[in-house]
Amino acid sequence: MREKILGLLKKTDGYISGEKISEKLNISRAAVWKHIKKLRDDGYEITSVTNKGYCLVNAPDIISPEIIKENLTTKFIGQNIFFCDTINTTNDWAKANCEKPDGSVFIAEVQTNGKGSRGRGWTSPRGTGIWHTILLKPHISPTEVSQITLIAGLAACQAIGMNSMIKWPNDIVIDGKKISGTLTEMSSEIDMVNYVVCGIGINVNTAEFPDEIKDKATSMYIEQNKKFERNEIISKLLNSFEHYYNLFITEGLPSIMDDYRKNCVTIGREVQVLFNKETVRGLAVDVDDDGQLVVETDSGRIHVTSGEVSVRGIYGYI
Repeated sequence: MREKILGLLKKTDGYISGEKISEKLNISRAAVWKHIKKLRDDGYEITSVTNKGYCLVNAPDIISPEIIKENLTTKFIGQNIFFCDTINTTNDWAKANCEKPDGSVFIAEVQTNGKGSRGRGWTSPRGTGIWHTILLKPHISPTEVSQITLIAGLAACQAIGMNSMIKWPNDIVIDGKKISGTLTEMSSEIDMVNYVVCGIGINVNTAEFPDEIKDKATSMYIEQNKKFERNEIISKLLNSFEHYYNLFITEGLPSIMDDYRKNCVTIGREVQVLFNKETVRGLAVDVDDDGQLVVETDSGRIHVTSGEVSVRGIYGYI
């Protein structure tokens, strides 16, 4: 109910009376006052004037499922949003609740054990980033699940904007520094997928990073020197994700690959591929319609489906 009251306050230019709020939401004036008090306790600056009502003066950047939903154009992605303040990881939370509807989104303010690719840690401090997981139940082969990471990367890139680019397959970078990452996991049988959890983290309002990663990580705040509304970014990402996900499910991965290639910074770069305990260097010339990185080497072209790819000029060889 607090989120609905907050929505009314945000939509109102000036003051809205307690009586009007109670009428619109079918609650008592006393209940309105209690929710206003709680919003103030949460950091919202709300003034009140006799015979005029309440006015939202300033709002802290707090994740609000209600506000996220107001800006969604989706049919199923994000129509069920679950929020908690602190969780170990949103992926683990989604897996523990895999019975929830297809497209459910799990969002936390803080992750205590955030994970990146290949088991690396992912810093998830309070009030600065977006840490969320999309639960999916696609009727596809388990071999196709890795392609969903490309959809996540493309959606995150479009939600962030600011000339961000995709480092194949799904990291998002700006001027060589990582701003977003994706971790996709699945539960499957031999020939069917039970569910997929697609975790996406974005550094939004982080002002600084630890010395050991500050040369490799960035945030939207650092890039633009201004704060961003996280609820708005989440809505943009979920809208974009559903658009490309529906194309993927109905028409296949090739239907999104032109947009992906336009946003992929890896293409045209010298890369180093680590797989099968061997190191291969070459020029990334394309991402094919199966989502594989095509690398021109001295021994000919190879199509990379797994392994670590480092891009010279983006991260260096790491």
